[in-house]
Amino acid sequence: MASYERLKHQVEEARLFLTMAEEEGGEDSEAAREAEAAVTKAAAEIESQELKVMLSGEYDRLGAIVSIHPGAGGTEAQDWAEILLRLYLRWAERHGYKTDLADLQPGDGAGIKNATFTVEGDYAYGYLKAESGIHRLVRISPFDANARRHTSFASMAVFPAIDDKVEVNIDPADLRVDTFRASGAGGQHVNKTDSAVRMTHIPTGIVVSCQNERSQHKNRAMAMKILRARLFELEERKKREKFEEFSKDQKEIAWGSQIRSYVLQPYRMVKDHRTGVEIGNADSVLDGNIDPFIQAYLLGVRKAGAEKSPD
Repeated sequence: MASYERLKHQVEEARLFLTMAEEEGGEDSEAAREAEAAVTKAAAEIESQELKVMLSGEYDRLGAIVSIHPGAGGTEAQDWAEILLRLYLRWAERHGYKTDLADLQPGDGAGIKNATFTVEGDYAYGYLKAESGIHRLVRISPFDANARRHTSFASMAVFPAIDDKVEVNIDPADLRVDTFRASGAGGQHVNKTDSAVRMTHIPTGIVVSCQNERSQHKNRAMAMKILRARLFELEERKKREKFEEFSKDQKEIAWGSQIRSYVLQPYRMVKDHRTGVEIGNADSVLDGNIDPFIQAYLLGVRKAGAEKSPD
């Protein structure tokens, strides 16, 4: 209701300035400039409210668990995965979300082999679910002595950070829990004790690990949280696939079916292949300014659904 009243006030303000501009009889009048600003503000509020309608899914309001993995290509792909990790941590920071790095495996010489982090805050999952998929980078490789152009891939998987109210049954007999010494940063204590935890869910083959916390107990708790989220997402995906098994538009996420391309050579452009949104300022995008892509995807999903819905 508060958002509706705010929007109503902005529209009324825009009308008032438009009336004043007509009375003053000039497009360059102060009232005309105020009217333009008021209309722009109202339009932004409408778009914001429309986007919130899109975030009405059962789990959209929850926090998120994000995993990033490089594709084939060794150091080049691992470096791209690390760039993506920074991108999303910057995005979260800009939006006031709290992040916690649960697991980070350094790459061979540069980059990362994988990373998992949590994002705490309202609607983190609702927004970040739009980023799940394959991301493609085209650039002159900083690791190629001949300065050739390389194409790299990395995958981003996003899961809702479900709470204890959501039932996920895990039989202890289905779990294998291993402990090991943390390989990344974390301090002297972490590196000298078997504080890191790796959990394997035998029936599904899902493996999660956590090594960022100093105590084995905390790492075990975080690993279980991530495992519950992944098992929950697996069951939800099975339900969706069964429901959509006859859909001609269904497309499996796989290498070669990237959702977005980040081209830094021979020109600079970031393009989302699902919505067609393009941004020429690639540096800004890589610094976390990805809201136009997220908004277009979420609003696009609604439009596609509306077109297919019966009268």
